[in-house]
Amino acid sequence: MRKRLLFVVPPLAGHVNPLVGVAAAAVARGHEVAWVGPCPLVRDLVRERVYPAGSYLEGRPPGLRAFAALRFLWAEFLVPLADAMVPGVRAAVEDFDPDLLVVDQQAFAGALVAERLGLPWVTSASTSTELADPLAALPRIAEWVREQQRGLRARHGVEGAGDLRFSPYSVVVFSTAELAGEPVVAVSDPRYVGPSLSRRRPVEFPWSRLRPGARLVLVTLGTTNSEAGGRFLAECALALSELPELQGVVIDPGGCLSASGDAVVVASAPLLDLIPRAAAVICHGGHNTVCETLAHGVPLVVAPIRDDQPVVADQVVASGSGIRLRFDHVRAPDIAAAVRTVVSDPSYVESAGRVRASFEEAGGAEAVVSRLEELAQCPRVARR
Repeated sequence: MRKRLLFVVPPLAGHVNPLVGVAAAAVARGHEVAWVGPCPLVRDLVRERVYPAGSYLEGRPPGLRAFAALRFLWAEFLVPLADAMVPGVRAAVEDFDPDLLVVDQQAFAGALVAERLGLPWVTSASTSTELADPLAALPRIAEWVREQQRGLRARHGVEGAGDLRFSPYSVVVFSTAELAGEPVVAVSDPRYVGPSLSRRRPVEFPWSRLRPGARLVLVTLGTTNSEAGGRFLAECALALSELPELQGVVIDPGGCLSASGDAVVVASAPLLDLIPRAAAVICHGGHNTVCETLAHGVPLVVAPIRDDQPVVADQVVASGSGIRLRFDHVRAPDIAAAVRTVVSDPSYVESAGRVRASFEEAGGAEAVVSRLEELAQCPRVARR
């Protein structure tokens, strides 16, 4: 039976992209899909039916780490974003009349509106780290996070004490236990589905500059770390110059580097087209980048910066599929040594291959849509 699915997302490409594949699979199975989130970014990413909700964009100062980074994330981004998005999400629900909301874990407005209106909703966990309960050893900080959520519920008239990050219906996790481990947090119906890879907007790339048959090393810090990454990218470029048997592709959106040797330095690149050619990927531990890399069985060198990245980096190390470095202090010789190790030691490729196999078995976007179809049958409770 045809269902209407409303995807509620923040203005973050890494949180939207996994759901693009889910939405495409849902449409292919005959369902109607709409999105709601801050525009124009969300509209530019999905290029489908999008309701505007809020216009808050993160402007995080570079250099924040540990609790300072966490406090900024919640107090200056997540909570204001939720407050700004609630009216638009409510308007989208009233107009689209969805059977089910698919709510990104950082788009609390979707959870607030769904609970207020008695609609079933599913959490989209674009990163698995919250399920590892990273604040378990920091009870005061964990209580501060709970207080932020209580404030949101009070301001928007939503009763209850449930964690807005986790739906009471189901939590879809774009990873597998092979990489992320079993959940530590008690959540309802966690579904590990592996990454959801989808077609991305075409990106120009100087393919002619790649050496024929070259084994590539890709370097990327994602879309939000260019200000903090200049020194690290420079060290990576120097390290790659010491590895003539490999060719580097360095993604440098901030224009920090100038081209050197045969390394290709670009502002953006079609990662999903390049990763299959790579011998290794150097990155910041962003969940999408890590999963996209391991989905192709390619090992990693990971230098986490903040947020969930240290936890993801630990997952990479624990799975045997990569090496972790210190972002703020690592130098070119350390980077070169790490790359040589993951490229030459077959155990890293074998471990990456095991994660890849677990991803393939998990079902990806199709598995998500199957679960959404089941939950869309849930009866609504009375609206308030």
